[in-house]
Amino acid sequence: MADRGASARSLPDDWPVHPDPILALNRMGGFDWDLNAGIMRMDARAHEVLDVRPDEFDGRPMALSTRVPPMEGQRLDSLVSQALKDGSENYGAYFRIRRRDGSLRWTHAQGRILRDGTGRPHRIIGIVRDATQELGDAEARYERTAEDEVRRRQTNVVQLTTAALAHARTVQDVIDVLADPHGPTHLGAMSLVMGLVEGGRIRVVATGPTDGQVPGTRLTRLDAQYPMNEVVRTLTPHFIESPEEFAECYPLLWPHITDLKITSAAYLPLIAQARPIGAMGLLYKDRRGFPPEERNVLVALGSGIAQSLQRAMFYEQEKDVAQALQQAMLPRSIPSVPGADVAVRYRSASLGRDIGGDWYDLIPLPGGRVGAVIGDVQGHDTHAAAVMGQLRIVLRAYAAEGHTPAAVIARASVFLHELDTDRFATCLYAEADLSTGVVQVVRAGHIDPLVRHTDGTCRRIDVDGGLPLGLSAEFGRLEYPVSTVELEPGQTLLLCTDGLVEQPGADLDDGIRALMAMVASAPDDVRDLADRLIDAADERGGDDDVALLLLRRRAPSAQQVAATLQRHIASGEPEALTEARHMIRIAASGWGARERTDEIELVADELITNALMHTEGAAILSLRVPTGSDRRLRVEVEDSSSALPRRRDAGESGVSGRGLLLVDLLSDVWGVEARGGGKCVWCEFVVADRGHGDDRGHGDDRGSGPAQH
Repeated sequence: MADRGASARSLPDDWPVHPDPILALNRMGGFDWDLNAGIMRMDARAHEVLDVRPDEFDGRPMALSTRVPPMEGQRLDSLVSQALKDGSENYGAYFRIRRRDGSLRWTHAQGRILRDGTGRPHRIIGIVRDATQELGDAEARYERTAEDEVRRRQTNVVQLTTAALAHARTVQDVIDVLADPHGPTHLGAMSLVMGLVEGGRIRVVATGPTDGQVPGTRLTRLDAQYPMNEVVRTLTPHFIESPEEFAECYPLLWPHITDLKITSAAYLPLIAQARPIGAMGLLYKDRRGFPPEERNVLVALGSGIAQSLQRAMFYEQEKDVAQALQQAMLPRSIPSVPGADVAVRYRSASLGRDIGGDWYDLIPLPGGRVGAVIGDVQGHDTHAAAVMGQLRIVLRAYAAEGHTPAAVIARASVFLHELDTDRFATCLYAEADLSTGVVQVVRAGHIDPLVRHTDGTCRRIDVDGGLPLGLSAEFGRLEYPVSTVELEPGQTLLLCTDGLVEQPGADLDDGIRALMAMVASAPDDVRDLADRLIDAADERGGDDDVALLLLRRRAPSAQQVAATLQRHIASGEPEALTEARHMIRIAASGWGARERTDEIELVADELITNALMHTEGAAILSLRVPTGSDRRLRVEVEDSSSALPRRRDAGESGVSGRGLLLVDLLSDVWGVEARGGGKCVWCEFVVADRGHGDDRGHGDDRGSGPAQH
């Protein structure tokens, strides 16, 4: 113990040593910063570390700005201020200083914050040291990492741009991707310009993100001295690495873009299938030069853009051909129909070239009738459009021949089946008699029609339908029931394809109800109504075409009231007799002959039956409406036989021979007329004025046999 005590008493008086020699050995300098006075004191070693002579430093921290670059000073000030505010006792920071020779050197500062009793900071004491060797290797690694990060970022931009271009269908879609601020300009470019080759010229089609179009360069010849023109001629990228090079190479262009402060640019030819289709320019600001890796990235980007542009061009060409084909298959114009307002509309799907087989048609028929057709061929391609065109033609032909609505649809189904195509079609055919308002509807797998009433309400017409065209013939189910609708003056018949009502993920009935609500709130005029419905379809979008036909019945004029109703009845179409009886009953009731309807229907049925049984071919039934003072309803049945009918006694047990007897007994007058290669058997019925009782007029008008006319 004595020995240890003696040793302690022999220690030097300056032990332990002052910290300054120790700090100096560690190449550290000290500082003492009085926050209240704003004065900082540094020792000699701190002056050496910061490369500041004592005569250059007046104690104010701002005097160090000659050595600390602005960005480094802002970062250091922000760090110290945050430490003072959040109650920290210590802080540390690496920052760079610029020495007298201009070189940069890493420095590390560490401070201890002293606070008073209230916690308010009033003093910082700390050290600064040279960290160049410490961070030298780390900085090199950082620079390599930064370069790798830039390379990854550039590659990522190319990948993202390529992915976005994969969804571009049209040239405008490609332009929108490139002009987007989040597009390839993330490579560091300030702006982008792109042109396409058109007939020996280059047309500028995109500048972005902002419009930087130079006057007179929108459309230029290939031999013009502009950078895009040059890379198209040479098929070689041109990298401009300085403003001086730009001004020297392109003196015509440079004066117009000096305000953009461009320091470098990259112009790339857009080449597809070994031929140039355009060029693209990337304009840069605050950078010079293009490393080899970046040039490779830009060339790859240009190649991807060229492929996307070529796909878009092919797509638009095919789309134009398909649309032209479809337009050629649709009616060029819709004929005016006396007694009706008609509007048709067609909207192609958002799929572009994948057009559908939707169609509409309006067919004028004899006797003031009109046939309205709406249909949709399966598929979205030019084949569907071609099949649609053929179906439209045969439907028009069958209707014009005088076949009943059910026969028109059945024959069209057989025709489609015999085309030997794998397509089927849905269709709805409505034959409207505009003088009576009777509409006969046949549906082949199509959606039901709608009727809008004069008060704006809308209802769905439930139509018993058959199989789609083509399928009914294949399965031998050609029976198509006929539904009858009475269309009052001012009411509108609406026919459409499912593209107007179908929505992804929604039930078809919900779509029809939504359409009915829209129709109810739309204008009365059929053209305005059609526009409203098509506009709604455009806003909703969708992948299906839309065909629409609206027919609004007007109040019949005197001329229309006096028109003749006709019906073609073929011997092989028994349902035609049923339709003819229905037409007679509605017409007689509407023309003031309600009490004689049964008689008129019985006589007409007898004349039609005789024509079909005793002649070859079809019969044509005509009803002529009474006008003015003429109070006679005339029924005519025309056939192709010149043999005149004769009345004979049937006998007690006979089952025939009573037909003309019924005609003679029930009609007021009847007769026979020769009609070229055939004849016409007619009869007339005297009807009462509307609002009066029945006036049969069995006086002098009553005949006992065929009248001679």
